Amino acid sequence: MLLNGLRVIELGQALAAPFAAEILADLGADVIKAEKPDGGDDARHWGPPFWHDDAALFHQMNRNKRTLAVDLKNADERARFIALIGSADVFLHNLRPGVADAMGIGAAALRARFPRLIYGELGAFGHRGPLRERPGYELLLQAFGGLMSITGESGGMPVRCGPSIVDLGTGMWAAIGVLAAVIERARTGQGRLIQASLFETALCWGGIHAANYLASGNTPKPEGASHPSLFPYGAFQTRSGPLIIGAGNDRLFAKLARVLGHSEWAEDVRFSTNQARVRHRPLLNDMITAGLAADDATAWAERLEAAGVPCAPIQSIPEALAHPQTAALGLLQRPDDGGPVELVGLPLSFDGVRPTIRRPAPQREPPGASVLAGLSLDEAWGSDVRRDAHPTS
Repeated sequence: MLLNGLRVIELGQALAAPFAAEILADLGADVIKAEKPDGGDDARHWGPPFWHDDAALFHQMNRNKRTLAVDLKNADERARFIALIGSADVFLHNLRPGVADAMGIGAAALRARFPRLIYGELGAFGHRGPLRERPGYELLLQAFGGLMSITGESGGMPVRCGPSIVDLGTGMWAAIGVLAAVIERARTGQGRLIQASLFETALCWGGIHAANYLASGNTPKPEGASHPSLFPYGAFQTRSGPLIIGAGNDRLFAKLARVLGHSEWAEDVRFSTNQARVRHRPLLNDMITAGLAADDATAWAERLEAAGVPCAPIQSIPEALAHPQTAALGLLQRPDDGGPVELVGLPLSFDGVRPTIRRPAPQREPPGASVLAGLSLDEAWGSDVRRDAHPTS
């Protein structure tokens, strides 16, 4: 495994910090997830559906980890937890602003004590500015960061993007930062403070729309499945339902026009360039839709694919999971122990091989348990004493 030997402590809730730690765990790091004694990570309860008493979401975000119950309100146990962090390479958390400092596990205190430690701090609005102390969540930051203003159909109510792209993106940036810091530490011997936030991630994901606004002064609007700067590029209605067509350059548009029986469109000054097509979008959209009404989506997809025009059906999640391409890539995985939990694996391969799910998400400790209090540091890292087993039935 690529990160074999890298030790990570995660004190995470919900998605952002757990996802950052899971990326590192999928790549081979030894990750201990620290959870409160009563109930553990709140995401364990975000269901239905549930597998083995934990939410399916929790399984997807916490595979390849082990867990320890830690009572951070207990001074002795908090001291042991700090020592455990000091024995690790990386510490990740997404605690509310101020909580880490109040508990003595803030970045300044731990980095002063453990100079080699790579400290990852994931927040809502960022580490400086007037909102730095405000907590926040995915839905709020999709709204505040502008993403909901460009999602959905024109004239409709604001729409949340289906996946939690702000939480997951923040976790991804944190993981990238950790990997960069690991490389630098090999040269300097010094750790780093890695800071990422949901607000910064939301602005980053809206970066192209931001660039368009800064260049034009025009406020971006929701485009449905369309693209503000390309046409035809989006969902088009056929006789049987919508079909995604991506004729994103002049060459592909000419092919589309031929398939629709209107080769002359490619020579029409209103449509001969992408800039012209964007200007005449409503007219050309009506013309394309009128042509597609002659047959169903499957028939048009076959013709367009044969002509080299990018297109795709709009599949449901079950359809996408069941597709032969998903199977060929081995994206759906079960843990190496053959357990019943099937998850979408890491979307990354090395020399053609995808990292495996070595173990399912860790089972929660019994209510009130405080495991760290009874373990030495060696025992805490030892694979034989940590609760990483899951029932198989």
